[in-house]
Amino acid sequence: MTRGRKIVAWIVAGLLLVIIALVVFVATFDWNRLKPTLNEKVSAALNRPFAIEGDLAVHWGREPDEPGWRAWVPWPHVSAERLTLGNPDWAKGERFVGLDRVAFSLSPVPLLWKQVVIPHIQLTAPQAGLERLADGRNNWTFDLGEQSQDPQEPSPWKLDIGAIGFDQGHVALDDQQLKTRLQLQVDPLGKPIAFNELVGKRPADKAADGKAPAAPAAPADQPASPPEFAFGWTLKGVYRDQPLSGTGKVGGLLALQDSQRPFPVQADVKVGGTRVAVAGTLTDPKNLGALDLRLRLAGDSLGNLYPLTGVTLPDTPPYGTDGRLVARLHDPDGATYRYENFNGKIGDSDIHGELTYVARQPRPKLSGSLTSNQLLFADLAPLIGADSNDEKKARGAPSNQPADKALPVEEFRTDRWRAMDADVSFTGKRIVKSEKLPFSDLFTHVVLNDGDLSLEPLRFSVAGGTLDTQVGLNGRATPLQGRAKLAARGMKLKQLFPDFSPMQTSFGELNGDAEIRGTGNSVAALLGTSNGQVKMLINDGAVSRGLMEIAGLNVGNYLVGELFGDKDVKINCAAADVGITQGVLGTRLVIFDTENAVIRIDGSADFRQERLDLTIDPESKGLRVFSLRSPLYVRGTFKKPDAGVKSGPLLARGAGMLALGALVAPAAGLLALVAPSEEQPNQCEPLLKQMQASSKKAR
Repeated sequence: MTRGRKIVAWIVAGLLLVIIALVVFVATFDWNRLKPTLNEKVSAALNRPFAIEGDLAVHWGREPDEPGWRAWVPWPHVSAERLTLGNPDWAKGERFVGLDRVAFSLSPVPLLWKQVVIPHIQLTAPQAGLERLADGRNNWTFDLGEQSQDPQEPSPWKLDIGAIGFDQGHVALDDQQLKTRLQLQVDPLGKPIAFNELVGKRPADKAADGKAPAAPAAPADQPASPPEFAFGWTLKGVYRDQPLSGTGKVGGLLALQDSQRPFPVQADVKVGGTRVAVAGTLTDPKNLGALDLRLRLAGDSLGNLYPLTGVTLPDTPPYGTDGRLVARLHDPDGATYRYENFNGKIGDSDIHGELTYVARQPRPKLSGSLTSNQLLFADLAPLIGADSNDEKKARGAPSNQPADKALPVEEFRTDRWRAMDADVSFTGKRIVKSEKLPFSDLFTHVVLNDGDLSLEPLRFSVAGGTLDTQVGLNGRATPLQGRAKLAARGMKLKQLFPDFSPMQTSFGELNGDAEIRGTGNSVAALLGTSNGQVKMLINDGAVSRGLMEIAGLNVGNYLVGELFGDKDVKINCAAADVGITQGVLGTRLVIFDTENAVIRIDGSADFRQERLDLTIDPESKGLRVFSLRSPLYVRGTFKKPDAGVKSGPLLARGAGMLALGALVAPAAGLLALVAPSEEQPNQCEPLLKQMQASSKKAR
């Protein structure tokens, strides 16, 4: 052997001895000797006390699943017992996180490229105590102190964790900002539960029957079925000052790197008067990438969701919905949540549709479309605070409607209007005030933009005609500024009063216009400051005590009895032109032309004080016998009106139509509401023209 070969041989042999010695050293080294140094270094890096109080061990072994030559490279399998990470000085708890044991395997080859690859970490009995003070300080944000490297320059090392396994654990949360205190306990299930067994197979999607929509099918790039449920959990405490309790189940392995691998979740949680039940999957949990859940939601009022979610919704009767919630949490425009194909009930009304919520800036936005096959007017009352005090108590709302007030005084929550924008359309196929008077074809487009709420249009079909409304409420102004414009056209009287037989031979219609503006944060305040006008015509109708009873008008029942007795009386025309100034409605022209008399109503209605002061003055036609000996009055409050016969001398007769003819301007304005009919001449047109002619003769 030459000298050169001997030198090479000795070098190779020396390297082999070093490698063997290193392997023997690593295999026999007591890694617990490194604990003091490791504890000190980690504590200094995290600026928190850290300690491995139990055994620290490293075992080496091959990973046969590795490809090619990598299968021959031994991996270190690290385990440590009784680990604790402390809290900052201000925290109440002694420790932030504790573990009975942690175990993981480290891939050695990627270390050459400055990558720390840990395919799997197993946590045993994890415990965590999360705290946040009212000033925003929290114990899950670490103060890392001065860094040795430029903070603008990213670290060349990268950490890659594939999946996290865990067993029995406990998490406590004390968040003073959210006024929340929670205790979460996680325990292994005695036996794993298949995903489909708990969530259920796909049900039939029968929206008409109000049943749940079809369960979402798994995308093509996902496994046909998510992993099994392996753990159960219980939750109790207080969320935003409301009692909270819940139970649920989750999978046993959380895949952090495989964004397509679903993680099963199921929960049934009750917060105050709201109950939320979900079942489905979480994908890309490392980045909270997406949710695909079946969501059931129920509660006393949709308005109660605002303090829980920040989503501005109206006050309603008790509700329940069932649909599919799909979320994309990293959309460029903001996290997007879609509640798809949901069905449910609000009060006794059904509701169906789709809603999308985008957490954009400067304000999140809710958009979508809703449909109701049968909507009850009683379920709309809470929208304007017109529901009873008992109904408000039932849904957890304050009962502040005074017993002596008829107009709703409950204030609109305009502070919530500026928390979110909205663009939602609503269609009501049938709207029921009573079974005898159904509305239909309701459509409205609700737009909320930085506190400015508009319903344009708000359109009904009723009694063969239409009611077209535009409503605007500017919640940015203080007090709120409101406006409403209404147009009623072609409402058939025989359909408005289907139970009143004398009206069934009528060809009469109701037409009207109204425009009102006001300021105030409630219906009562808006009307109490309102300005505007109302015009209305009714031709070819009939009236009786029975009709007043159908309409539920006690004062009307009394007046009709005094004017006409118990007979059914034909009305040729009823015309009204009233003005509203600073909340006081004053009659410019209100007349009823009946077969026996012309009846005029004068006076006022004060919306601010809720008081009436009206005089009903009849003028008999020709030589017909008319029983009334003196005019009538209606006084008192809206809640308790008082009607009676005026005392004093009889009014002078004979002025009749000539006196009414002085009101030429209101009469001319009402002529615009006369709608020609092919079935029957309009009875209001000759009356209004006669009034104009009488005025000209008087000149």
